[in-house]
Amino acid sequence: MSRQVAPLQIGGIQVWPPLVLAPMSGVTNRTMRALYKPFGLGLTVTEFVSCNALAYGSKRTMEMIDQHGLEKPVATQLWGDDPEMMAQAARVVRECGADIVDINFGCPAPKVTKTNGGSACLRDPQRCEAIMRAVVAAVDCPVMMKMRLGWSEGALVYEEVAKRAQEAGIQAVTLHARTARQFYKGSADWEHIARLKRAVDIPVIGNGDLDDAQVALQRMRDTGVDAIMLGRATLGNPWLISQIVDLMEGRPAAPLPSSADRLRFCMVHYRTMVQELGEARAVPQMRKHVALYLKGMPGAAILRERIMHIDSGDAALAVLEETIARLESSSTAA
Repeated sequence: MSRQVAPLQIGGIQVWPPLVLAPMSGVTNRTMRALYKPFGLGLTVTEFVSCNALAYGSKRTMEMIDQHGLEKPVATQLWGDDPEMMAQAARVVRECGADIVDINFGCPAPKVTKTNGGSACLRDPQRCEAIMRAVVAAVDCPVMMKMRLGWSEGALVYEEVAKRAQEAGIQAVTLHARTARQFYKGSADWEHIARLKRAVDIPVIGNGDLDDAQVALQRMRDTGVDAIMLGRATLGNPWLISQIVDLMEGRPAAPLPSSADRLRFCMVHYRTMVQELGEARAVPQMRKHVALYLKGMPGAAILRERIMHIDSGDAALAVLEETIARLESSSTAA
C-alpha cells in the first residue's frame, strides 16, 4: 500500500496525514482534541481565542489554549482586529506551546464580528494584511490563516487576501467555501477552493461539507489542495477521521462501528470530560456530544430528551449503559 496524497508542509513542520481538526468554540478543548487525535488527525487547532481576552490572562482563556502535550503539532487560533494586540497574543500562545499560530478571518458568529473580528476583517483586506504582517513578525514559528470567501456574495475577496497573506509570510491558508453571511447555510462551493489553489503558491487547506470519506478524498484530488480540514462532521463520529486516513494511506475505509460501540466510546468521552473539567462543567457540555453520538440510532430522540434533563454524570452514563444493553439484546435476537 502506498500513500495516495503527500504530507502537508507548513514552514518547517511536516503534517501527516494532511488532515486538520477545525477550531470549534466550546468544543475543541484539550480533552476533546486528545480523544480525537488517535483517530489519525495530523494537526489539531485549539478553540479560537480573543487577543483582547488573552491580554487579561483570564483563567478561562488560558484553559482554551492549554494542551495535554499529546497532540503535537498543535496550532492555536487567534481572533481580533488590532495588529499589535494580535502580535502580543501570538507571542503569548507561542510561549504557551503553540507549534503554529493560526489567524481567524473566518468566524461568522455575531459575538466575534460585532467587534470587527473573524470574518468581519474580510471587509478590509488592508487590515487583514496588517494583522498578518504583525503576527508573522512577532513569532518564531509558522503562521497560518483561515478565512471565508468574503463577507457577502458580492464581496468575494479570498483571492486578494490569500495573495496578501503569501506576501506577508503566511505559510498556509485554509478556506471555508462559504461567505460570512451564509453562516452554515447552503453548500460549500469547492470550485472557489480549486481557484484559490491555482492562485497562490503556499499550501491551501480546503474546508466545508466533508462528511463522507470518499467525497473528502475526491475533493482533495479534484481541487489539488494540500490538506483538508474537518469540523462539525467529526462530532459524534470521529471514525470519519480514520476512514479518510485509510483512504489517504491506500487502504479501503474501515466500516463504521456498531451503535453499541459508538456509545462505548461516548462513555469514554463522558468520563474523561468529567475527570478533567468536573461534573458541573462537563455534564452540560456533554449533552450536545451525546446527542451527536446517538444520531441515527433507534429511539434517539427520546434518549436525547432524557440526557438533556440529567444533571449527574453517573445518571447519564447509566442511561448509556442501559441503551448499549438494549441495542446488543436486539442485535442478538435478530
